[in-house]
This record gives sequence, C-alpha cells and structure tokens, in this order.
Amino acid sequence: MKTSKSFEKLDVVKTAGIILKPNSPEIKKTYTQIKECFLEANIDVLLEVNSAQMIGEEQGYDFKALCTQADFLVSVGGDGTLISVVRRSFQFDVPVLGIHLGTLGFLTDIMPEELPNFLAKLKKGIYRIDHRMMIKGSANINNFVAFNDIVITRKSISSMLRVDAKINGKLFNSYYGDGLIISTPTGSTAYNLSAGGPVVFPLTDAFIVTPVAPHSLTQRPLVLPADFEIEFHVTDSLGAVVIVDGQDIYEIDENESVKIEIASKKAKLIHRQERNYFEVLNKKLQWGN
Repeated sequence: MKTSKSFEKLDVVKTAGIILKPNSPEIKKTYTQIKECFLEANIDVLLEVNSAQMIGEEQGYDFKALCTQADFLVSVGGDGTLISVVRRSFQFDVPVLGIHLGTLGFLTDIMPEELPNFLAKLKKGIYRIDHRMMIKGSANINNFVAFNDIVITRKSISSMLRVDAKINGKLFNSYYGDGLIISTPTGSTAYNLSAGGPVVFPLTDAFIVTPVAPHSLTQRPLVLPADFEIEFHVTDSLGAVVIVDGQDIYEIDENESVKIEIASKKAKLIHRQERNYFEVLNKKLQWGN
C-alpha cells in the first residue's frame, strides 16, 4: 500500500462555490455570516441554485457552473453533505472545503467561527490539499463512483446473501451473511468501522472488504492493494441491493456481478495545514477515555 502526499495549492483564490446542507432552511443566517467572511477576505461567492431556493436567495448557479467557474467548492453541513459534493464534482477535479455545522467531523474540520482565521491563512497559502482515493463500480448497466463505500446487501431481511468474490478474475472467497462493505480508506471510519473493519489511514491507496454479520466466523475483514480489480458475483436467487455512499441504490439480480476498481481521479479536500488525522480519531472515537 502506498500513501499519497500532495503539495498542491490552488492556482487562484478568488471565487468560492457554496453548497448548503439540503432541507435545512434554518441555516440561512449561518450562510449569511459565512458569505460575509468570504467577501471580507476578497473572495467572491457563488451559491448553488438548490441551496439558493432553499433559503430564499434570488440568484443561484447550477452545479456545473459552480464547478467550472469557482476556484474551489465549499460544503456547508456535515460529512454527508461533503460526500455528496465530492461525488457530484468528481469529474471536474475541483478541491472541496468542508465547513461543519455540528461537532467536529471526520471530513469537515472548519467550524463557522474559525472561518475568518482559516481564510486569512488560505490567502497566504497556509493550508493543504489532501488527495483521497475514490472507487468506481459497475453493476449491470449502472456505473458509479464512491467516496466512502459500496455496500452489497441482501434484499430480504428473512434470508442471507451469497456472494462469490474474485480478484483479477480469480475466485478468492465466497461470502454468506448480511452483505459486504467495500470501503475506501476514507470510508474506513464509516459503516466499515461499525461492522468491525479496520481503521486505515485516509491517504492510503487500498480497498477494505468487510463482511457484515458473516455466517462463518472465519470470514474476516481484508485489506487489498488498490491496483486490483475486484468482482462480486451474486449467486443468491433473490439478487442483491448495491448502496453507494449511503446515497444511491441499485438492484441486481441473481448471477449478476458488481465490479469495483480504483477511480482514475482522487477527491481533493482542503484542510487546515495543522490538521492531525489521529487527533480527529482521538476526539471522535474517544480513544483513551
């Protein structure tokens, strides 16, 4: 496994494209404060059209316009909002900054009250852009990308799921249980963690394959190099459900497969230069308490 280090900086810091947490009109006041912070830092703001409609703003821009006209995107909400923004902007290769509205997130580490100080550092180049591995998958006629994970699960709660797993075309395991989680290192602290999978440093290039409630206790989580192509062949007569980042759902039938490999591009997340991943783990997981 290799880790990805980047010394990349934004070419210019003139325009930010902002996307707000959906179905949250109550954050209008917070958005107004955030917008003022950007304008005071001489950074223009473009608000995504659905966000604008949600809070009653007259002018909004479609998401493609944000990705092509803004120097970077800003997700205002939680980790779920940021994951959605990253997936939607994937093809445009644009960095994303996460502003968190609750407690510290795994991905969103800037609180609204910290924004003025962070923007001052951003203008001086005192920040970093992390490159996070993404995975692409295909099931039947559907193609998709995931930032956190791809979950293959049973259709019915009354039966378990049977899946044959192959690496580069060769069978390596047969799973029987509630399903499988194929996670990126970034997603290792999401569903993968709750299912007993390992925490993997987020700048690592690797797949984590974690069985969910396996029938056999010998079925253990597995970490695989990212240059493998993994295929999961559903042998269950009921078929299966594929869930991408907890946001998109696809159904597949018996004898159909889900093929997964590393995506050609990586997500780009803007962070405070001093951000320490292990401090985040300590706070979020309460290690040592």
